Amino acid sequence: MSFDERFDVIVIGAGHAGCEAASASARLGGETGLITLNLDLVGQMSCNPAIGGIAKGHLVREIDALGGIMGRVIDRTGIQFRLLNRSRGPAVQSPRAQADRLRYRSEMRRTLEATSNLHLRQGKVVDFILDQGRLAGVELEDGRRFGATAVVVATGTFLNGLIHTGRRTYRGGRAGEPAAVELSEALKRLGFPVGRLKTGTPPRLDGRTIDWEMFEPQPGDKVPVPFSFSTDRLEQKQINCYIGYTTPEVHDAIRENISQSPLYSGTIKGVGPRYCPSIEDKVVKFSDKSRHQLFLEPEGHDTNEVYLNGFSTSLPAELQQELVRMIPGLDEARVIRPGYAIEYDFVDPRELGPDLQAARLPGLFHAGQLNGTTGYEEAACQGLVAGINAALYTQKRESIRLRREESYIGVLIEDLIKQGVDEPYRIFTSRAEYRLALRYDNADERLQRYGRELGLVGDSDWERFNSRQARLARLRTALDETRLRRADAQHAAMSALLQADLGDTITLAQLAKRPRVNAELITSLLPGDLKPVSESDLNSVLADSLYEGYLQTQKSTIAKLYQHDTLRIPREMSFGNISGLSNEVVERLDRARPQTFGEARRLPGLTPAALSTLLVFLSLQQKAV
Repeated sequence: MSFDERFDVIVIGAGHAGCEAASASARLGGETGLITLNLDLVGQMSCNPAIGGIAKGHLVREIDALGGIMGRVIDRTGIQFRLLNRSRGPAVQSPRAQADRLRYRSEMRRTLEATSNLHLRQGKVVDFILDQGRLAGVELEDGRRFGATAVVVATGTFLNGLIHTGRRTYRGGRAGEPAAVELSEALKRLGFPVGRLKTGTPPRLDGRTIDWEMFEPQPGDKVPVPFSFSTDRLEQKQINCYIGYTTPEVHDAIRENISQSPLYSGTIKGVGPRYCPSIEDKVVKFSDKSRHQLFLEPEGHDTNEVYLNGFSTSLPAELQQELVRMIPGLDEARVIRPGYAIEYDFVDPRELGPDLQAARLPGLFHAGQLNGTTGYEEAACQGLVAGINAALYTQKRESIRLRREESYIGVLIEDLIKQGVDEPYRIFTSRAEYRLALRYDNADERLQRYGRELGLVGDSDWERFNSRQARLARLRTALDETRLRRADAQHAAMSALLQADLGDTITLAQLAKRPRVNAELITSLLPGDLKPVSESDLNSVLADSLYEGYLQTQKSTIAKLYQHDTLRIPREMSFGNISGLSNEVVERLDRARPQTFGEARRLPGLTPAALSTLLVFLSLQQKAV
């Protein structure tokens, strides 16, 4: 076959999934081609100009620990940083940042262009090229043909995208950009089951026409928490966001015009995100509420554009302008860009293995909204895993597969490939059974060794990691060994402060678990040779201490659950020869070709009885050897 260019890995799409995939593949040594419709929009924030949030911030921290780039880029371009859920337990606290949309995009492209082995190409992929049934490359609309051993599809909402604003419907992958109709048809020809989902975006306003005095300021944190473990401190100027509310008059106007919404006229067939409903949905489904909260989020330092978070809509553009002006403080506001809904194709993620590779066509990897997820962070973590595994596939190296008890990324991927989706999937802390161990602050401790082994974590970051682990170890020892005895003045002071009898002796670790004891108090009691102590280091150690009993129980449970997971399954295994397995189970095993019992255990449709039969067979085989 003749090709215009050859790569090891091709990544289709330069959104958040595609950027992580291309960066990882290239840094693992694979000659990587990143193909996108418009090179000026690499890393574009199509919707909310923000990174992180509840559980989403955990994903970004995990991406960073593995050697990904999202955390570094947002740290350089963020304009407001907040740690959410500060009043709750450390396991559910999560960082979030508003981004300067233009600077984020610019910094992402700069980062990619500075990456060795990475080649950016502008064009529209319309088909896959097969050679005797094997993936060989891609074909572009302009006739170019690029060869590759592996391809990562990270097309976002562009697959057969259809934009809705009122009764106006037109093709597009994003406002002002064409849809990828041909590529969707190519996936269907290969036999992939394709469904439809929907998402939406709110209008953007001209900040010069807003009466800011009518809204409640929401400042960033005084001491902002960065996303990347390589960022020592955040020093850029932060700006305020603002909180506002809809009114009963707005709700009445929406109800009167609900027939003009494609959501309620029957025009839209795709299922939308449950946890980010449109304003029409909120008014209809929560009719008892007289108002809904809105967030006015500036899109950058050098623009007047403001994102009206909480007002996602597909109503006609002229009606959006009227509704906006019914909100107190927006009486004179002008809409710069109207909101819209977009329907797009996705592929059933149950087609994929834990490495995000399609069993139907080896060498083809799927990432992001193509798999039915919603959100930049969900897309980016999939892109990272897909890009890593695509590069490893071309190098004939074993893939990386993250387990759900060690990462939110593992939770997300296992949920997708085992359960599939019937609505856009969003990560939450509640999805993780072992969330007490999966804190945002310990993502490096959980995952950085993988990034180092792969080669994505460089020497300076690895040295920084080991230095931090050494500091944490010293702090843990100090908390366990520093005691307050009844004869000590500090013991009496603590007893009086807490209004409790602390016994004859108490360690700082024990004291830290008591109500009303905070990090500042513990710091005052630490030995002098440990001061000054980093607030983030101390908070991590105190969280470990707080959850110690629960974590020990979890470790014991996990050990029992996975005690047979490393049992290898021979590549040449004929599952049909195992007596007691149904034809359906044999078909699932033959299709997935699991390499270990743990992989087989996580396959959908395998009953406990079938797994027991397989385990007995593998154990006997191992003894025979």
